[in-house]
Amino acid sequence: MKLVVLDGYCLNPGDLSWEPLCRLADVTIYDRTPAGAVIERIGEAELVMTNKTPLSAAVFSALPNLKFVGVLATGYNIVDVEAARQHGVVVSNVPTYGTASVAQHAVALLLELCHQVGLHAQAVRNGEWSANPDWCFWKSPLVELAGKTLGVVGFGRIGRQTAKIAHAMGMRVIACDAIQTDPPEYENFRWASLEELLAESDVVSLHCPLTAETQGLINRERLRQMKPAAFLINTSRGGLTVDQDLADALNEGVIAGAGLDVLSVEPPVGGNPLFSAKNCIVTPHIAWATKEARGRLMEIAAGNLRAFLEGKPQNVVS
Repeated sequence: MKLVVLDGYCLNPGDLSWEPLCRLADVTIYDRTPAGAVIERIGEAELVMTNKTPLSAAVFSALPNLKFVGVLATGYNIVDVEAARQHGVVVSNVPTYGTASVAQHAVALLLELCHQVGLHAQAVRNGEWSANPDWCFWKSPLVELAGKTLGVVGFGRIGRQTAKIAHAMGMRVIACDAIQTDPPEYENFRWASLEELLAESDVVSLHCPLTAETQGLINRERLRQMKPAAFLINTSRGGLTVDQDLADALNEGVIAGAGLDVLSVEPPVGGNPLFSAKNCIVTPHIAWATKEARGRLMEIAAGNLRAFLEGKPQNVVS
């Protein structure tokens, strides 16, 4: 059977092998596919894989041979799942590959806010330490996390892994989730409402999916429920926050800082108010992208394809 990978570059810019897929199908790989070329490139193929290239209802209507969509990510909002179902197309995603890497990045953003390592390292390179009259100096407030409270919004795999790291650093953990089961055995852990979490947390870390209910979850009103010294971390989905509201909150001192790996529009078009906001660190959606995590993604995606070809689809989304 023929498989078309529409946008393989982010998964594999050259440091991995496509062999796990090539063993299963006749594979054509495109680094990127513009929206207008999707139907032409899939053509008569029965199988397709996509990371961020949208597959709309029109695509499924135009491609009667298509039987399987493998999403090369956890989020699958780029696929019209209902249209796929109506056309008998199975859609699978990769739900667990990046847990450790995304949690690690969330904590990296937090630690950068606490210590501004990059800023101080550059200051040394610029000669500021050599010219300093004292034996040390710092250019921003330095923050110790031990004893402070981490509030995790969305206590799934990544939220729990982030909490585990924070707990190891001496932080108290509270969490907000629609499903409050299997609490960790941390001292003083408790479930909280979103309002309680925002009011009590020194750090709020977002790990929930983007849905109609969570779109714009962190807005002007909710930011004002947070502590003035609090940090916001978002490695989940950019649409969870209202960019302008967050930029205003940072510039007005409503909260102390933010570390973001995601934005509401990616890549950003014409800039973003958060780029010039005070004490705001933005990375280009790379929390998922360690080589180790991408290798797991490749293997699980191949496993999804194998399971489909054997008539036992797995990780099917609905």
